[in-house]
Amino acid sequence: MLDPIYLSTAIEGALAAGRVHRQHFRRPLDVRKKGPIDLVTAADLAAEQGFRSLIATRFPDHAVLGEEQTAGLIPASTARCRWIIDPLDGTTNFAHGLALFCVSLALEVDGRVEIGVVYDAIGEELFTAERGHGTRLNGQPIRVSERDALEDGLLCTGFPYTVREGRARQVEVFSSFLGKARAVRRLGSAALDLCYVAAGRFDGFWEEQLHPWDIAAGALIVQEAGGWVTSFSDEPVDLFRGQIVASNGRLHGPMLSVIN
Repeated sequence: MLDPIYLSTAIEGALAAGRVHRQHFRRPLDVRKKGPIDLVTAADLAAEQGFRSLIATRFPDHAVLGEEQTAGLIPASTARCRWIIDPLDGTTNFAHGLALFCVSLALEVDGRVEIGVVYDAIGEELFTAERGHGTRLNGQPIRVSERDALEDGLLCTGFPYTVREGRARQVEVFSSFLGKARAVRRLGSAALDLCYVAAGRFDGFWEEQLHPWDIAAGALIVQEAGGWVTSFSDEPVDLFRGQIVASNGRLHGPMLSVIN
């Protein structure tokens, strides 16, 4: 079992990032573009830097892999422990004043994610998971849904920043699910989508071309809530491959059939 200081550090870091989010939300923003539709704000940068400073002080031998500064504190290959952070997942929502965003934090030990924390500061929802110890929402255990028919399922997905170039495939799969599920949503935050699967609000989620910081915490949160998480080919999720299908388990096979 991991030292409790690791989970408490992840929670501390997430709450600090949440305070940054609240300070900047729906106020004048300096919004920059990393790509045609990929944005970054001062809140992204400040939240990540604050977490990096916390880790550098508390665990100077740990690496950090983050969306806005991917170099890390030390080379990841030499560190047994690596923190993976998305300081503001849902930046486009944030920049437009839409209250669907979060901070996502994971701790990887010897190449396996052991802790996941996602915090929605506006909704005041803190999702936490430690491998082998279940998932909690604001301290209370949560579980995935028990729906076993795709036609009764509420699903969620997301589109990559390259959707303008490759939208045919994305729309084809989306359209197929529209014809088989009760409804399909697109919220704009993969980390929250995964947490909502864990909480039974969504019955399944799929997306591709994601980054490690988008899914590292959320994937563990789903698994520890009793859900299934795989690639599109039903293999264990590779954080650097970017494909993920998450479900309550009962709908996993039907979802993979639609995708493939």
